[in-house]
Amino acid sequence: MFADLKIFSPAFDNLGSIPDRHTGSGEDVSPELGWTGVPDGTSQLALICHDPDAPMPDGFTHWVIYGIPADESGLSEGGGGQFVEGQNDFGNSGWNGPAPPEGHGVHHYYFWLYALDTEIDAGPGLSRLELLDRIRDHVVEQARLVGTYEI
Repeated sequence: MFADLKIFSPAFDNLGSIPDRHTGSGEDVSPELGWTGVPDGTSQLALICHDPDAPMPDGFTHWVIYGIPADESGLSEGGGGQFVEGQNDFGNSGWNGPAPPEGHGVHHYYFWLYALDTEIDAGPGLSRLELLDRIRDHVVEQARLVGTYEI
C-alpha cells in the first residue's frame, strides 16, 4: 500500500515561479523542501532536480542528492550538503539553480523525490543518470514538485 508520498516547498507552489533567490540570477541558494507520506519499508530517499526544457539532448540536471535517511522530512534552505551529493550538469556537486538561456521561454524544474527500498552504496559524485541506473529496481514510490523560471 502506498503512503502517497508528497514533496513541497514553502518558497514556491507546484507549477509556480521559483524566486530569483534560488536561481543563478540571484543568490543561487537551494530552496527549502519538505515531504510527507514516506512509505513503510523505505531505507533511504534520493532527490534530483532536472530541467527537461534545457536545449540539450537530455535536458539539464541542477541537483543530485542521495543517502537521505527515511526519517528525514525535508531540506532546509541551502541544505543538502549533510547528505551525499552527486554531480550536476554544471560539473559541481550540490545545488546550482535555474539559469536558462535568456529569451528561451519558461523552463520547468522537476524536483523528483524517490523512496528507496535499499541504501545507495556509492560515494559522492554520481550523475543523475548513474543514480537513476542504481535505483531503477529499488523505487518504492516517487513524487515530484515542479517549479518554473524564465529570464
